[in-house]
Amino acid sequence: LNSQHTQNKPVFPSQDPLDRADFNAVEYINTLFPTEQSLANIDDVVNKIRLKIRCLDDNIRTVVRGQTNVGQDGRQALEEAQVAIGQLFGKIKDIKDKAEKSEQMVKEITRDIKQLDHAKRHLTTSITTLNHLHMLAGGVDSLEAMTRKRQYGEVANLLQGVVNVLEHFHKYMGIPQIRQLSERVKVAQSELGTQILADFEEAFPAQGSKRAGGPSNVLRDACLVANVLDPRIKQEIIKKFIRQHLSEYMVLFQENQDVAWLDKIDRRYAWIKRQLVDYEEKYGRMFPEEWCMTERIAVEFCHITRTELAKVMRTRAKEIEVKLLLFAIQRTTNFEGLLAKRFSGCTLTDGPGVKKPETPLESTNPFLEDEIGEDGSEMEEDLDRPKKHKAPDNPFHGIISKCFESHLYVYIESQDKNLGEMIDRFVSDFRAQGPPKAGTEDGGAVLPSCADLFVYYKKCMVQCSQLSTGEPMIAFTTIFQKYLREYAWKILSGNLPKTSSNSGGLTIKSLLQEKEGSEAAKFTVEELCLICSILSTAEYCLATTQQLEEKLKEKVDKNLVERINLTGEMDTFSNVISNSIQLLVQDLDAACDPALTAMSKMPWQSVEHVGDQSPYVTSVIMHIKQNVPIIRDNLASTRKYFTQFCIKFTNSFIPKFINHLFRCKTISMVGAEQLLLDTHSLKTVLLDLPSIGSQVVRKAPASYTKIVVKGMTRAEMILKVVMAPHEPSVVFVDNYIKLLADGNPETFQKTLDMKGLKRSEQSSMLELFRQRLPTPPSGTDGGPSLSFSTPTPEQENSRIRKLEKLIKKRL
Repeated sequence: LNSQHTQNKPVFPSQDPLDRADFNAVEYINTLFPTEQSLANIDDVVNKIRLKIRCLDDNIRTVVRGQTNVGQDGRQALEEAQVAIGQLFGKIKDIKDKAEKSEQMVKEITRDIKQLDHAKRHLTTSITTLNHLHMLAGGVDSLEAMTRKRQYGEVANLLQGVVNVLEHFHKYMGIPQIRQLSERVKVAQSELGTQILADFEEAFPAQGSKRAGGPSNVLRDACLVANVLDPRIKQEIIKKFIRQHLSEYMVLFQENQDVAWLDKIDRRYAWIKRQLVDYEEKYGRMFPEEWCMTERIAVEFCHITRTELAKVMRTRAKEIEVKLLLFAIQRTTNFEGLLAKRFSGCTLTDGPGVKKPETPLESTNPFLEDEIGEDGSEMEEDLDRPKKHKAPDNPFHGIISKCFESHLYVYIESQDKNLGEMIDRFVSDFRAQGPPKAGTEDGGAVLPSCADLFVYYKKCMVQCSQLSTGEPMIAFTTIFQKYLREYAWKILSGNLPKTSSNSGGLTIKSLLQEKEGSEAAKFTVEELCLICSILSTAEYCLATTQQLEEKLKEKVDKNLVERINLTGEMDTFSNVISNSIQLLVQDLDAACDPALTAMSKMPWQSVEHVGDQSPYVTSVIMHIKQNVPIIRDNLASTRKYFTQFCIKFTNSFIPKFINHLFRCKTISMVGAEQLLLDTHSLKTVLLDLPSIGSQVVRKAPASYTKIVVKGMTRAEMILKVVMAPHEPSVVFVDNYIKLLADGNPETFQKTLDMKGLKRSEQSSMLELFRQRLPTPPSGTDGGPSLSFSTPTPEQENSRIRKLEKLIKKRL
């Protein structure tokens, strides 16, 4: 049984231990006789096993005997299966033969039916063709007769039917009679075309002849026939009628007539309006509605007008003035808008000689889609206003006004002059009114001239966009770029206060003895307000110029988009912003310089005890409290630039403070503790710099706080090194490297100078410093700067608090 087990599941499942693959005789016997007392039943167990063996032998014997006749039974079954298969093949063959005979019989039965079907189909086709031939022959005869009698109403319906029937005979054109009928239809169509054209010529004679009585039912029916004839007949009718209808216009508004000039351009549009009304009354029902004759007349008038206006302006170019040009453009664009309301523009692409306007159809107003108002609202309000739904395109835009494009240089030159005068007026007004007053609403606000400049530019751009979105728009943009730069130079940069290089007149003694508020900053409050106002104006100009560039790229022709680039002007305003921030930083930085100089010249080795903050710290804090609140209040609308000012001042002040620390020579332990206390006071003030003097306390930006903590922590570490004893030297050097993380020997030597060590002592310390420096990692240049793990700001704050407690105990 074990041999019949499979790896996963036995063929004959059994719970008998003897059937297990891992059968162990010793374990099995121990299971039967677990104790010595159980051996008393050994005879019973042996008898049971022997009985089981005899049963197994009987089973095996029965199975073996049963297999003796299996081979003979299998051969007999195979023979019977082969006989059955042979009989099955015979029956299948009989069925196939009978099926083939049945199919042949069906084909013979249906052969006659198919012949009858083909005959019926051919007979039906023949009857239909004969009917069509009868209709064609009768129709051709009737068509010829009606053509001679000018019965165009009946001809229109009949001709269309004849043409439709003739289409069925295209494959029979090889038959002479059919070909003859086709030729007769073509001749009839040709005669109809010639006859209808002659009728229209008679009804509407050429220029100079006496006009006939007007429309008639015959001509109306003739138009219906023209719809069926060659399209050239219809086009010829339309062309002759429009030419005759506009012949009077060509005479009245000839180039040498007074009414042909731009100042009387209204008369042209008034004339065509009267003519269109007259046409609707007299001829509106004569032409089919799908011919759109009213629109065709208006479109042809537009093309003639554009050509004639171009001629007369080319001849009298010297007489064109800006006001006259704008008047003509306004009246023309109004007329084009009127056409768009009245007509769909469907004839602009399919009419004879009609060309689609080359100018883009969309509006090119760089700021708004609506018409420009007379009020001087600020640019920012216009740009921030939600976009309106775009008005439908005007298919007639530029169909006449395109002729003014080549003369727009007159308008552009005029705007160039006006913008130049505006900049000069801004300069003179600024000088007359002076800088914004401190403590007023104007302090730090955007200069009014900036809004005036952009509002004026908006008006000019709307006018220009109504004329062209091509080269004139590029030319005008170039001019405005020029005056944007001039505004930045003359109004903004030109009015920034100049810094004074003379910083003398202050001594250490007077600085240390000065009272708070007794010394003013180098810039007055008014000058600080002016700088902030110029900065805000430059920021406004930068944002507005960027929005303007995006609008222009949306509206100008696609092939000219790359030529719209106001990056240079935006860079100019960015430079004004940077210069303004730098001026504010330099002013406050320079005000703090005397205090730092006084710090470096104080006798720190003779300081006997640690007291309150030193006078130089009080001076620095005083200057910060004087300048920063003014700058913050005036830059309230441009908060990010106030943050930039704080960051730049901190980046300038902290390195300068550390440099002045190094100039303090021979600092005693008490002096170092006083300097450390002063440094902590300055650090606290710098961390509070963005909200100093403000009733609303705001958390300083994380980037700014990181700069202050990193810089001032370095100053504190320098002083801690100075406070540490220099003996033993190894401990001092290792402490320096750990605290400062600076591998520059010059910095180490400056620290030794602050401790007042002699040159001989410094030499041995420097040599030891170079030996104790950690080896830089492979692959890096062995420069003096090293990277060390610096204490976290929280750890440093904890150390500072411990030092403060120590100082208080000593006090």
